[in-house]
Amino acid sequence: MQTNLSNISAPELVRLLKDARNRTVNLVADLSDEQMIGPRLAIVNPPLWEIGHVAWTEEFWTLRHLRGQKPLLEDADRLYNSTDVAHDTRWELLLPSRGQTLSYMETVLDRVVANLGATPSPEEIYFHLLVLFHEDMHGEALAYTRQTLGYPPPKAGAGAPSQNGQLRAPPVLGDAEIPGGTFMLGATPDFPFVFDNEKWAHPVEIAPYRIARAPVTNGEFAAFVDDGGYRRREFWNAEGRRWLQTGGSPALDRSFSKFFKKEQGYGSHAASETIEHPVYWQKESNGRWLQRVFDRWIPLRENLPVMHVNWYEADAYCKWAKRRLPTEAEWEMAAAAELNRTQRKRKFPWGDAPPTPARANLDGDASGLLDAAALPEGDSAFGCRQMIGNVWEWTASDFLPYPGFVVDPYKEYSQPWFGTHKVLRGGCWATRARLIRNTWRNFYTPDRRDVWAGFRTCAA
Repeated sequence: MQTNLSNISAPELVRLLKDARNRTVNLVADLSDEQMIGPRLAIVNPPLWEIGHVAWTEEFWTLRHLRGQKPLLEDADRLYNSTDVAHDTRWELLLPSRGQTLSYMETVLDRVVANLGATPSPEEIYFHLLVLFHEDMHGEALAYTRQTLGYPPPKAGAGAPSQNGQLRAPPVLGDAEIPGGTFMLGATPDFPFVFDNEKWAHPVEIAPYRIARAPVTNGEFAAFVDDGGYRRREFWNAEGRRWLQTGGSPALDRSFSKFFKKEQGYGSHAASETIEHPVYWQKESNGRWLQRVFDRWIPLRENLPVMHVNWYEADAYCKWAKRRLPTEAEWEMAAAAELNRTQRKRKFPWGDAPPTPARANLDGDASGLLDAAALPEGDSAFGCRQMIGNVWEWTASDFLPYPGFVVDPYKEYSQPWFGTHKVLRGGCWATRARLIRNTWRNFYTPDRRDVWAGFRTCAA
């Protein structure tokens, strides 16, 4: 159950910060010292560095920035400031040991709790929520790092995934008819905490459209693959064709491919630079598709939403299916608008009540993906299912500032990425429920397929 963050007390704020820290520690507790460093890849961080960075960020904003205190760890800025520490150098740093890092994390949290007043000011609440949500996002990143590197699934209590007990309902068929009109895109000032890229709601005109009631499934995407979709260049834009031909950028997919060829016996993607199917798929000699889920290969579950596909792959599928990706405004309207087209927007697809396991697959509560037909209680007013949770959904939109954008204190959160990233919406099974809502904008470069991302389509 999501906490009401609009009237948060000091004890509840402490509980949330401790909950986030427990999740972070649990996500790495079983990893060996070697796994805590891992291979040098452009799409992950060394887990040992990442957990130290989480604690440093908490210290920086709540103790140093907010209260003017001195650093707790000598050279912490040189080690953990992600703005200044180049990604490729994070494997070369002389990091504190695992024990020293965990001790630093504990010391920071203890100091934060000790300094939090009985009645937090709005400024205190803002910066404590900032570091809370920052840690939540890194928890999700640690989960997909484990998937990327083929590590075992997280232990129970850390969003441990499993593919057992999947629902066997038929896929949700058909499109929802959305009438279009004037829509207020973005968040409103009554939200308790909003990142700068959601500010503020502004009118956009949307033509009538039809959007799928459910995300694209593995079975649907497999039909595209089996029809030669990756070899048929007419479905790929110029950037997508370059990505296919080169295996992605040298800093990303090539290093990714070499890692799996050497360490995992990965299959066709690792054996050549030609990409022919989703990154964690492999076909057996009998024609059956397998999918790697953390450290296990299992038969592809056709009724689950397709996941770990990038924007180019989603766009190519849409062209093959004679469909298209929704814009982020279309996505948000389908998720948040009322049937009577009033200016009132729902905070979540089902209404304003917080997420529950019956409405959305979040927090790792379902231990992995659910069937694309699951969770009818979470439907939007137009009958769109799973717009919150299960898989992040790519949209057609570039990540750009809203009109009148003003950067927040965390200047590096949004502004550096405008124009080079695509917008994703909705959250995934590993997203914390307290983090997500209809207006939340996630963003990745279009070549990223390591993240928990799928998509839904619109009629062309």
